[in-house]
Amino acid sequence: MTYRLFIANKNYSSWSMRPWVLLRALDIPFEEVMTPFEGDGQQSAFATFSPTAKVPCLHDGDSAVWESLAIMEYIAEAHPAAWPQAREARAWARCASAEMHAGFFALRDECSMNCALRIDLGEPGAALARDIARLEALWQEGITRFGGPWLAGEQFTAVDAMFAPVAVRVRGYGITLGSPSRDYVERLLAHPAVASWIDQGIAEPWVDEPHEADCIRGRQVIEDRRQPA
Repeated sequence: MTYRLFIANKNYSSWSMRPWVLLRALDIPFEEVMTPFEGDGQQSAFATFSPTAKVPCLHDGDSAVWESLAIMEYIAEAHPAAWPQAREARAWARCASAEMHAGFFALRDECSMNCALRIDLGEPGAALARDIARLEALWQEGITRFGGPWLAGEQFTAVDAMFAPVAVRVRGYGITLGSPSRDYVERLLAHPAVASWIDQGIAEPWVDEPHEADCIRGRQVIEDRRQPA
């Protein structure tokens, strides 16, 4: 039976992006079910497929699996390539993924995901600067320790999918990184699964005003890639 992955707008939904990218990267068949955000903060339609009324949610027959990291673990049970095969790398990848799932609050709050917009962030505040520094340290540790080009070794795995929305944020808000981290971001953005999500997000017909406002916050929009040249 084919998985059914329930997601929201690709332009905004960073949590939806993570399992979608992993499934695509591993060539695992699945049915995408898109339900756009409703624009009022009350996503009542999500309750029809998710016990938390949030996205993403994976259906496998009669089973529903929610939360991005739990979905990835569920996928890995049938598709072990979702995590690195070496035990040490797999443990590190799970730690880094859990840290992303539970942390980086300033980055997520101040730099909401938007595939289409490029925004002048200005000088990062102290909390955001700490998140950026931790990202760089974490990424450099993984690439150095396991040899790259991906965070836990030669293969793209769940830990890279977990950080794919961060790469979108780095580009979208012009976040300055050192060369090892900058190179990793470019590899992420160029990965076919990640690039496909971004392109589809930009092409979407929906514009959710609360998400747009949360991204812009009075800051200068440098580019809107939804607009024709």
